[in-house]
Amino acid sequence: GPESLMQALEDLDYLAALDNDGNLSEFGIIMSEFPLDPKLSKSILASCEFGCVDEMLTIAAMVTAPNCFLHAPPGTEEIAFTCWRKFSHPAGDHFTLINVFNAFKEASVNNTSQCNNEKWCRDYFLSCSALRMAEIIRAELVEIMKRIELPISEPDFGSKENMLRIKKSLLSGYFMHIARDVDGSGNYLMLTHRQVAQLHPFSSYCKTRRIPEWVLFHEFSILEDNSIRVVSEISPNLFAELVPQYYFSNLPPSENKEILQEVINHLSPVSTMKEEQK
Repeated sequence: GPESLMQALEDLDYLAALDNDGNLSEFGIIMSEFPLDPKLSKSILASCEFGCVDEMLTIAAMVTAPNCFLHAPPGTEEIAFTCWRKFSHPAGDHFTLINVFNAFKEASVNNTSQCNNEKWCRDYFLSCSALRMAEIIRAELVEIMKRIELPISEPDFGSKENMLRIKKSLLSGYFMHIARDVDGSGNYLMLTHRQVAQLHPFSSYCKTRRIPEWVLFHEFSILEDNSIRVVSEISPNLFAELVPQYYFSNLPPSENKEILQEVINHLSPVSTMKEEQK
């Protein structure tokens, strides 16, 4: 309805995709070249700046393709989780998805036949069709990057520097998708609205007993028990560094906002003093 349209326009504005007259900015025009959610397009463009395009394209393909983790048949859930742990990345689900995709590519190189590939996926409780779709989407994104002459940085997955770059790129697009665990037990309060969400059962954090306090999530689903899906830990400092000021100041008051405001004040005491002098 009109409400969701207004929300979409507001999001585009926050993502710097619109100019002062409400038309697409130069940045918005480039973003619109990608057949993706604008938040994801923004993250890809940010990855050009931060130098982690290779990894960001993989994340974009994996979150756009259908979910690759199969619902394990009753009685085999534990086996499935043990299989998935092989791909689990301590930095979060976005990074786990890169591990899954890279493992699938490697298996494809080793298994030249189609059925071997499918067997590999079955053995790991992964959807072969979802992973093939991710491959196709990723190849398409690479083509778009080449066509509009955007640089694709070399793969550097696994280095600490690269992890930070990926988080910065994700935050550039998904600063609206931040949540904080309010009680240490995985009840996440979202920054944009007063709604509490749980981690999606496919999250790699679900089995580690380590619940990160602040997270960035790909999407929120009311249908799947108010869960946030594809979740990675971020630090409030990194958020404070990358959040657009006018988005942050428009947020409704909340405990989350107060905590982040303190972090922001701490990071930039000079600008805060100027604000007060006004």
